[in-house]
Amino acid sequence: MIRYLASAIGLAALAFSQAASAQTVGIATSNPGSIFHNIGTAVANAANKTGLNATIQPATSPNQYIPFVGSGGIEFGVANLQEVNYALEGKEWFEGSVNPDLRIVGLVMPLVEAIFVRADSDIHTIADLKGKPMVDGYTAQNTILPQLDAMYATAGLTRADMQPVQVPSVVAGADAFIAGDSVGFIFAHGAGKVREADAAVGGLRALPIEATEENLALARKYWPVAFFTELSPGPNTPGVEKTATYFAYPQVVFTHANVPDDVVYQMAKTLYESKDTMAATFASFNAFNPDDMVGEIAPSQYHPGAIRFFQEAGLWKE
Repeated sequence: MIRYLASAIGLAALAFSQAASAQTVGIATSNPGSIFHNIGTAVANAANKTGLNATIQPATSPNQYIPFVGSGGIEFGVANLQEVNYALEGKEWFEGSVNPDLRIVGLVMPLVEAIFVRADSDIHTIADLKGKPMVDGYTAQNTILPQLDAMYATAGLTRADMQPVQVPSVVAGADAFIAGDSVGFIFAHGAGKVREADAAVGGLRALPIEATEENLALARKYWPVAFFTELSPGPNTPGVEKTATYFAYPQVVFTHANVPDDVVYQMAKTLYESKDTMAATFASFNAFNPDDMVGEIAPSQYHPGAIRFFQEAGLWKE
């Protein structure tokens, strides 16, 4: 009996020690229905299985939460690389607000975006949008305007060629489309809001982009990290009617320079080892290649804790 009691006390002490040592962290995301909310939820679920007690904290857009992470207000965030770079240097809509302490944990799967219209509409190309009511404004999510500019440029158009429908965010833009106020909306493939819109209007069509060097140069005038990638029809790509090319750019998990190295090390390790867990929460993680977590991110820098993990994993090259 004494032996069993001692064993039970020892196990309880070990459990208490492990619980006490577990680090609680926050992950900033955009609102439910958005791609970054989906990514943050998947990352948090994986982190909770690997020793980090993670919770997500939604905000309207990365405009708001990237500087919050940069000031040390929360440990982690998920966003696109271009916007983190702008915030780091205080450029574009972050002008006057330099955030030099932003650091990268790792690249995740690229964000692949499209302009979606009704499948039963007569709009088959981006050029067909000319003169029609289209979402615009994005006062709470400035990142969307240059992305729209980039897509329109590949068809020889500008935002001035549309009838603007003012919305504050991508989620509100999708709602305006569902309500019939706009003929289309911009969103990331795989996001929950795209599925909602698909069901609400009886089917979507994702407008493709012709993958030429000229079009890529035009897109990069507005969104420097842009590239093009192919998608095929499937259950996770509503609106994709046939294999076609779409606008894409890198996404990242990022942090603050003063987050402890061990915590960032654990987050990098979690990302690298948890693809299946994250894909079970958000199917787009099936496109995540852990070996691609290290890549070109300049002017951003990796956090030292992430570098330590990448060195151990054999991913880091000076």
